[in-house]
Amino acid sequence: MSSCDGFDVPTHRTRNGGIVTGWAIMYIVAGVLALIGAGLLLALVRPQSAGKVYAYRMIGIMALAGAASLAASAAALKAWSVAP
Repeated sequence: MSSCDGFDVPTHRTRNGGIVTGWAIMYIVAGVLALIGAGLLLALVRPQSAGKVYAYRMIGIMALAGAASLAASAAALKAWSVAP
């Protein structure tokens, strides 16, 4: 943990000594969720069984919604962690 104006900012040291903050990790996870969601929805272009269509549609939409929510939270965390 590092301190920034009296507030503890969670960080993670990488192997090469760089620091990855919580909001950066959140952006990475949001990107992965967006890729998974988009991949599942794009898979609906090919003919699928009714069960697969339902599952791919539901999981794809939820993954994209999770990605959008997580990216918005990461943007807010980044904005709040920067000193004015």
